[in-house]
Amino acid sequence: MIKAEWLKLLKTRKMLVATIAVLFVPVLYAGMFLWAFWDPYANLESLPVAIVNEDKGATMEGESLQVGDELVENLVKSKQFKFEEIDQSDAENALKDRKYYILIKIPENFSQHVTTLLDDSPQKLKIEYIPNEGFNFLSAQIGESAMEMIKAEVNAQVSATFAEELFNSITTLGDGYTEAADGAGQLDEGAQKIVDGADDLKGYLEQLASSTIELSDGSTELTEGAQKAATGANELATGVAKIADGSNQLAAGATTASQGAEALHQGLNKYVTGVDQVASGQKELTTGQASLSSNLAALSQGTANMDDKIQALADGSANITGGINQLEQQLQAVIPSLPEESQAALKTTLAQLQAGSSQVSGGLNQLHTGTNGLDDKITALSEGAEKLNEGQKQLAAGVEELTNNSSQLLEGANSLAAGNSTLAEKLQQLSQGAGDASQGANELASGLNTLATGSNKLNDGTSLLVEKSGELAEGSSSLVDGTKDLADGTATLTENLTEASSQIDINPTEDTYNMVGSPVEVEKTAVNHVPNYGTGFAPYFISLGLFVGALLISIVFPLVEPAIIPKNGASWFVSKVSVLAVVGIIQSIITIAIVVGVLGLEVGSMPQFIITTILTSFTFLALVQMLVSILGDPGRFIAILILIFQLVTSAGTFPLELLPEQLHIFNTFLPMTFSVQGFKSAISMGDNTFLQFNWAILGTYLLSCLAITFSYFTLIHKKRYSKHQVESK
Repeated sequence: MIKAEWLKLLKTRKMLVATIAVLFVPVLYAGMFLWAFWDPYANLESLPVAIVNEDKGATMEGESLQVGDELVENLVKSKQFKFEEIDQSDAENALKDRKYYILIKIPENFSQHVTTLLDDSPQKLKIEYIPNEGFNFLSAQIGESAMEMIKAEVNAQVSATFAEELFNSITTLGDGYTEAADGAGQLDEGAQKIVDGADDLKGYLEQLASSTIELSDGSTELTEGAQKAATGANELATGVAKIADGSNQLAAGATTASQGAEALHQGLNKYVTGVDQVASGQKELTTGQASLSSNLAALSQGTANMDDKIQALADGSANITGGINQLEQQLQAVIPSLPEESQAALKTTLAQLQAGSSQVSGGLNQLHTGTNGLDDKITALSEGAEKLNEGQKQLAAGVEELTNNSSQLLEGANSLAAGNSTLAEKLQQLSQGAGDASQGANELASGLNTLATGSNKLNDGTSLLVEKSGELAEGSSSLVDGTKDLADGTATLTENLTEASSQIDINPTEDTYNMVGSPVEVEKTAVNHVPNYGTGFAPYFISLGLFVGALLISIVFPLVEPAIIPKNGASWFVSKVSVLAVVGIIQSIITIAIVVGVLGLEVGSMPQFIITTILTSFTFLALVQMLVSILGDPGRFIAILILIFQLVTSAGTFPLELLPEQLHIFNTFLPMTFSVQGFKSAISMGDNTFLQFNWAILGTYLLSCLAITFSYFTLIHKKRYSKHQVESK
């Protein structure tokens, strides 16, 4: 039966030619597809892409930027596509005329946007990508990959530019840190000096607090002394006023004496009026002379007391002036450390004290001058009084001798008149000196009152000074602690700035800028390496070719009709399977020879690849034989439907997870799923366990289909040829 089947095939030229042609169908499918898609990305340099560069450039930190020109130059040099730079006027027409698949436009502000990197609102660089998707959709998809490449190129270029500016800023910052560290060192030295100065200041302030207490005590004593001096000055002014009144009375007495002398003179001239009148006049003169002597004694005693008081006042004034000067010297070291308002108040008080002291000194000098003049005048007055006394004595003698010697009496009267004139003149000078003394005493009292007022203010100021200097001394302790903290802080600052300066001490190069611009270098270490598209698609296209070959063999070779009447179903089945088995083997050998020998497919294990190819061919032939033998043309249609579902769900191109979930169920039981997985294992994966699993599934399909076909031939043989066998016997 097998021999008859082969003889019929070989003798029927039409069937033989068709069968031979079908032998090459798998390799035509698999070979042509794999050849066409073996490595399409290897020919991207032939895909025309137009570039329109309208970038006008920009200036950044004094340097010219031509990012658009550099991008075009780098793209043309890369030869990843057939990049051609054209004018804007030709761009759209060239794209519409299908001269280019993709148009890339670089706008005029492309470089300008690079300069906005450090602005508050940086502008992104925009590239216009215009694919002609209707001309070829896949070229547009490939173009998107190209745009990612261009985007990466621009990002690297812009990042490198930004990195250069950044490192320049960091270098400048490092220099600034170095200068800051030097400054911090100087600050630390200054802080140490401040610490020492603060300790000294604390000592000085403590001395100041102690001295201000003494100053307060002295100012209190000064106030009390000034008040006593003012009281004494007032008493002095009162005494001087009394002296002035006495001198006025004395002048009046002198005037009376002068009038008496004149009357005496006239009486002498009228001697005839009687000695009684002369005696009476002599008594009046004696009374006036006694009054004059008494007043002169009182005046002399008053001036003596006044000299003592003036001397005491002068001594007190000198002590006050010395105290004020000493106070001023002590305050000179304190005033700068006081608050401004306290300084102003203290300086005003010192000025008032000095003014009052000067006024007192002036008044004392004037009073002293007046008293000196008064002494002179009192002396002269005393001399006049002595003369008056002598004249009075002479008058008395003359009166006694009046009656005896009128000539001598007249001479004595003349001397008395002259003495009275001198006395009146001296008394006038005495009255004037007393007036001056009274004025000086009043000025002295006024100055001492001013001194008392100023000393009160000084006392208040020193009290405030004592209070504030105490607070200042207490605050100086905090100042010392603070300055120590400042010194510690400046030392830490110096150390940290020095460390920061050393850390920022970098020397960037062009490689550094490029590193920042493109810091990631992807190193691909593939598991089960697949060198190209052809190798990746080979399991899918070989399975497709073998299934199509099985379909076509069912058209040119009768899968049911025997060459002769079969003896039984088994011989019938074996005769058909023998032809299909040889066809499957030859198809597999041709496919392997072309794919491996001509296209250069690299397989991990050639024996495993051969076994997988033959097993796949046998499985598909058995499946088609089963469907066509049992169902005829409807079975062939079902086989085509199975092929369609297998093409979609076998995961030979896209991963299963990317397919609609409703189609996943077909992947689990259609045979091409396992043939594709088997080829992947044999070609590149090297997973023997997984390969053997797929072989087992394909073997199950093969044996199941053969068993069903065998049962069908046995059954149909009984129905079709059992009567013919009985008749032939």
